[in-house]
Amino acid sequence: MSEEEKSGADVTRRALLTLAATATAVTPISSFAQSTAVRRENESGPYDLVIKSGRVVDPETGLDAIRDVGVKDGRIAAISESSLSAARILQAEGQIVAPGFIDLHAHGQQLPAAWVQAFDGVTTALELESGLLPISRYYDLVAKEGRPINYGASVAWTYARIAEKEGLEPDGTITWFQGAFAKSNWQTTIATAEEIDRIVARVEDGLREGGLGIGINAGYAPGYGRKEYYKLAELAARYGVPTFTHVRYGSVKEPQSAFEAFEELVALSAATGAHMHVCHINSSSSRDIGDCVALLKGAQAKGISITVEAYPYGAGSSTIGAEIYRGADWLERWGASDASAMELKGQPLTQAKIDELQASAPGTVVVMHFLRPDKSEMDQVLLDLSVLYPGGSIASDAMPWQNSVGLIEGDVWPLPQDAFAHPRSAGCFSRFLARYVRERKVISLSEALGKMSLEPARVLQTAAPQMLRKGRLQVGTDADIVVFDLATVQDNATFVEPARLSTGFRHVVVNGTPVIEEAKRIADARPGRPVRRT
Repeated sequence: MSEEEKSGADVTRRALLTLAATATAVTPISSFAQSTAVRRENESGPYDLVIKSGRVVDPETGLDAIRDVGVKDGRIAAISESSLSAARILQAEGQIVAPGFIDLHAHGQQLPAAWVQAFDGVTTALELESGLLPISRYYDLVAKEGRPINYGASVAWTYARIAEKEGLEPDGTITWFQGAFAKSNWQTTIATAEEIDRIVARVEDGLREGGLGIGINAGYAPGYGRKEYYKLAELAARYGVPTFTHVRYGSVKEPQSAFEAFEELVALSAATGAHMHVCHINSSSSRDIGDCVALLKGAQAKGISITVEAYPYGAGSSTIGAEIYRGADWLERWGASDASAMELKGQPLTQAKIDELQASAPGTVVVMHFLRPDKSEMDQVLLDLSVLYPGGSIASDAMPWQNSVGLIEGDVWPLPQDAFAHPRSAGCFSRFLARYVRERKVISLSEALGKMSLEPARVLQTAAPQMLRKGRLQVGTDADIVVFDLATVQDNATFVEPARLSTGFRHVVVNGTPVIEEAKRIADARPGRPVRRT
């Protein structure tokens, strides 16, 4: 590297470090950041359940004190300095008692996936980025089987597009979507005006059936026309629901860059008034996170309704047949040096193997490393810009669990030894607590808990008012509660062994019912309820 290049690199590094240092000091101007806390008096007993002598932390009110928490009829009935009694007591001395975590980005909607996330402190897992269709069928299928945690989904634009472009009727499952990667028209071709009308009509049907917003998986169908996206934004604004967007491009290279894709999202939000939620900003922006963050903060400062999420990993995961992994320059667009940045079951791939799988098994789920925070200080800085984004949510992008047989679903526990997914599917929230709060101390406990509970609830509470009762630990709110040891909470999942459960969560309570007690699963617990527009 020449002296001039070294000087330029130093300037870039200093600029990024400065941006990272101020990342959590700036509060976005957003209607989603307003407190809705209402002080309610404690209800008298008897209580169904009492969580005893824990350090109770509520991100919205700022409460951080030793309290007993009384639960009655699925709600928090009392938070008391005095001792409370009940027939069922959960001991929490020396533990953190917090609102249950809300995952806005959970593709794994199967029963085993829900249990894995419960061990990571998740009490509500929602499929919002991709969504599902038909919405009513999805909710019916899940309700019939039952879940230990709360569930819900947005309306899948890609499903509607596949139905229109390929003539395949969706069945409300992710398996159907994975199979559609064998087709390409829905990913690469612009829809006619008539096709757009039919696509939007399908999406609107899903909103009428209770979908939580519009899932716009644009990165998987980058060939759509701009008017199609505009029509979807108009629809979202009309119904008062968010769009949950995986932006069209993820490239560091112009044209068709991640920055350009974020500009498209900002422009449509400004033009239509739609609330645009940016999915996994850490991976969508790739290595161009500095400029993308500046763009989004500037838009928020002007009152444009944008929210963001991120997960604390420098690697993403999706199907190998996606357009983002195709073309002669796909590695250059990712800012990667060679094909080994992509892995399958923890093993680096070659370009020849990628070509083979794209032809024979395009639905294969792979891992793509875009940052190496464990090896590079600068990569850690880049990741922090997204994970510590002020007012942003932590969301896992949890993938469904698969093995050599296929999708792992039904009442299966423990997961088979060969179960595979991205490790974020098991360890996202524990990892954030362990690395960012306990080890690196770059964010306070209350702020971190807010990113995993309160902020996700705020993203949805206008579209789904029941979310006003979640993400908070206050009298009158839903008794979705986690009890954990900050000194020991830990993600254990790795890229080689992704199914290793998180540890440190002593109790997990959903709608007043323990699903994990003394770190053990209550096998027949199914208190999860649907989160749905009404």
